[in-house]
Amino acid sequence: MSVSKPSVILSRRDMFSLAAGVACAGVLPASFARADVRPETFSSSEIVDNGHRFFGSVTRGLAEGVESANKRWGKPNAYILGQEGSGAFVGGLRYGEGTMYTRNAGKRPVYWQGPTIGIDAGLDGDRTMMLVYNLPEVEGIFRRYSGVDGAAYLIGGVGFTALNNNEVVVIPVRTGVGARLGMNLGYLKFTPEKTWNPF
Repeated sequence: MSVSKPSVILSRRDMFSLAAGVACAGVLPASFARADVRPETFSSSEIVDNGHRFFGSVTRGLAEGVESANKRWGKPNAYILGQEGSGAFVGGLRYGEGTMYTRNAGKRPVYWQGPTIGIDAGLDGDRTMMLVYNLPEVEGIFRRYSGVDGAAYLIGGVGFTALNNNEVVVIPVRTGVGARLGMNLGYLKFTPEKTWNPF
């Protein structure tokens, strides 16, 4: 006479407990973003090294720009590497996508878009590194950011612009190809998924 083994049936509560245990044991991949953790800061040298690897040879002035930003806002606790494209003739649009990295809260994909208006015309495509200061948690990136005192400056061929929303400051560092001339006002809106709606 054969004896069949009893089957194991897990309740929803058991499955949730098992999943939580796996997460606590660190079995989830490192790319999993922990939304409730405040990211730790990066040193200037870490940011500059990552920038050199990302931008390649077009990095003149990057270290000076990072140091200047850090003197004003402290050390960044996240950074974004990605690409974007924009175009304008008086009014314009900007779209981008990339990955946000933190030291202790994982990484996650992010998307950004926004309108511009001003005395501005042209097209450009950029590799973009964004320094993020005072981010309270990973999900805190998803909001609109407007210019800080209209700050935009160029150091050694690398463009820096300061954007903020309350205490969170985002510094896009751009180097790319194209022709763009003029001044504009606008904002960037960060979203967890792609959207064509810049507003």
